Amino acid sequence: MSPLPNVKRVLILRCGALGDLVYATSAIDALIAQYGEALEIDFICTPSTAKLFEFDPRVHQVFPLRHKKLPIWLSPQKRAIIRASHHNPYDVFINFEMGKQFLSLSHALQATHKTGWFFSHPQFEHVTHMVDICKTFYAPVVQSDILSNASPKVIGKPFDAVQAKLYLPEKYLLLSPSNSHNKKKGINYRAWPQDHWKTLIALLPADVPIVLIGGAGEEPFFESIKPYPPNVIDLVGKTSISEVIAIVGQAKALVVTDTGTAHIASAMNTPVFCLIGPTPAEMTGPYRSHTNEVHILWAPLPCSPCYKTEVMKGCKDNICMRLITPQQVVDSLTVNKILRSLTHEIQE
Repeated sequence: MSPLPNVKRVLILRCGALGDLVYATSAIDALIAQYGEALEIDFICTPSTAKLFEFDPRVHQVFPLRHKKLPIWLSPQKRAIIRASHHNPYDVFINFEMGKQFLSLSHALQATHKTGWFFSHPQFEHVTHMVDICKTFYAPVVQSDILSNASPKVIGKPFDAVQAKLYLPEKYLLLSPSNSHNKKKGINYRAWPQDHWKTLIALLPADVPIVLIGGAGEEPFFESIKPYPPNVIDLVGKTSISEVIAIVGQAKALVVTDTGTAHIASAMNTPVFCLIGPTPAEMTGPYRSHTNEVHILWAPLPCSPCYKTEVMKGCKDNICMRLITPQQVVDSLTVNKILRSLTHEIQE
């Protein structure tokens, strides 16, 4: 499809986890490049992930949708979104959601052109990463050259405000040990063992500032990593999403598992060292673009990736994550000159 005429307002539906919403941000700059700086872009997303856009001037309005499975007649939030779209219709609606619970909402919204799931039947057999799959959903409304260069981008709170509030140094190494699966019962298959995190911190140079982040409610995960040495700044449970974006963006590098902060780092062009085991890195890991730096650390086992398979269900010791050693992480940081640059800048 050729670019559409007179596009002034766009509505995007993406109600997944934080990483899913980061993937969808690849559409923002692509749409602005296609239709101009005056374009108004609205999002429908979950209340928790909506905070991703708190300081993003590119997003005009966010509609929170808490109970995604409720039918329209039982959902005041869905009815409010539909009313808003009828009061001031959109030129384009982009739907990134494949679930049937979004079918009635997607059809009820008022927009001149609709693309994405249920509408344009995107073809993604020849792409693998979730970002590239997302790009096929809005491919009909942007030119191919703009589409090929599209990648996620997020904007957080200004770093100087975060730095003043949390007493952060100018340069630091960032560690994000927890993930969104910490509170689920059973084995957290995406997690790196806590004793590995503890060993990694001990192996890192004592003169390198280390910032530790984690969400509110995840504090129990960190207990076995303590006590921290003096060079560790503990921000677990102390930051909002917009502050995390700023902290990630300023970091010299991020060490993380397959979770939301990894995707924020790749979108911020912060070098990311991602520890991945059961999940398919080429599909759900941090997105590689021509401007960022992504390093995947993994144990090349014949059973990997095994996410959501019987193989994973039968694994009792999360071997693919356990076999990634702390020394392997230190070596990767060293080879890629992260530690040397940190030490050099601090000495200067």
